[in-house]
Amino acid sequence: MKTVSATEFSRNFSAIMDRVEHGHEEFIVVRNNHEVARIVPGPAFMTALEALADLYRTIPDSAGKDWLGDSRKSGKKMKDAVRDPWAS
Repeated sequence: MKTVSATEFSRNFSAIMDRVEHGHEEFIVVRNNHEVARIVPGPAFMTALEALADLYRTIPDSAGKDWLGDSRKSGKKMKDAVRDPWAS
């Protein structure tokens, strides 16, 4: 983790943010010899397809066998069960 002054951080904001985003670097921002912030990369971005890509590995074959048919049958039941949470 690299330490930068608040002045250096403000002058090089874009470059530092690029290093955090693309280089996954972490920074400590210091003002008057006092740590005021830590800049760390956010969580990795993942599309829905990527998030669900490994789902098939977690479901046993016996459980996943009839999933498609069951999910299509429940469509009507789900529509009836959905209600407006804001309705009083």
